[in-house]
Amino acid sequence: MNFSRRELSLLLPALAATRAASQGSALKSKTYRFEDLAVRSEGENRFRAILEGETHTGVPIELHMTELAPGQAPHPPHHHVHEEMIMILEGTVEVNIGDSSATLGPGSVAFVASGQQHGWHNVGTSRARYFVLALGRDKA
Repeated sequence: MNFSRRELSLLLPALAATRAASQGSALKSKTYRFEDLAVRSEGENRFRAILEGETHTGVPIELHMTELAPGQAPHPPHHHVHEEMIMILEGTVEVNIGDSSATLGPGSVAFVASGQQHGWHNVGTSRARYFVLALGRDKA
């Protein structure tokens, strides 16, 4: 059986989509009530995992919320392959990406590209609450 380039260009994406759908790894639509999220504590800091999986196109996605006590950081500065966004809900957080630093308050967002050294800590006098959205895999 012979296929034209045009037929293959239509067939291959359909096969890939069928394979992804059959694996059932795509996150399903769902709501996440704050009061239902399990809390993990490390010292004065609290973490709530919200979701983890893949989009329907196969992009890994993970979302969690962190509450940092004043003067605290979630972990030392680091880097990884996946991209990350931090979205500040409450408090004041100093975000370091590469050689730059910014102090962010409620409503502010930072995006960290793949491979960039980054870290943040609470520079305020009250708890800082923020979401972290991670996109992609850690294997290049």
